[in-house]
Parts: sequence; C-alpha cells; structure tokens
Amino acid sequence: MNGDTQQMSGILAAVFGFYAVFLLVILTAVIIPLWFICKKAGFSPWLSFLIIVPFGGLVLLYVLAFAEWKVVPAPHLAFQTPLPPPPPQQPPLPPQV
Repeated sequence: MNGDTQQMSGILAAVFGFYAVFLLVILTAVIIPLWFICKKAGFSPWLSFLIIVPFGGLVLLYVLAFAEWKVVPAPHLAFQTPLPPPPPQQPPLPPQV
C-alpha cells in the first residue's frame, strides 16, 4: 500500500512538471509576439503580460483593436501605376556588302 502511494505521488509530480513546462512554452509562444505587437503599436510592451491574467488577453485584444496606434502610416507603394513596357526594338538589319 505504501509503495502504491509513493508511485502515485511520483506520477503526479511528473505530470505536474510536464504541465508546468508545457504552460511555460505556450505562454512564451504567445507573449513574445504580443510584445512586438504592443511595441509597434506604440504601447508599453509590458502589456503583453496581461495574457497571464484571466480575461487579460481579451482586454489587451480590445485595447489593441480600438485604440489609436501611434505609428506613421506606410507609403502606398503597392498602389502605384506600373510603368509602361518599353517599345519593341527593331531587329538589326543584315550587313550590306
């Protein structure tokens, strides 16, 4: 009976350890992109840690969606009209003797 209890506690410790590592990896995979998004939007990057708090990610999503971003708009280079193709060139004339 005592061996079963020790074995069960070892299994639970392994499961909780795996869960802690898995949670750390997932949080890192979410916090790092949010850090860069907040920084590019002109907010404090530390807001990305709101994802740890329950419903904090939802609050951060609404803040990012409805706030005025403090960035300069990029020029619309993709919408310029393309240059016309060059006129076709005449083939060279054969040499005259």
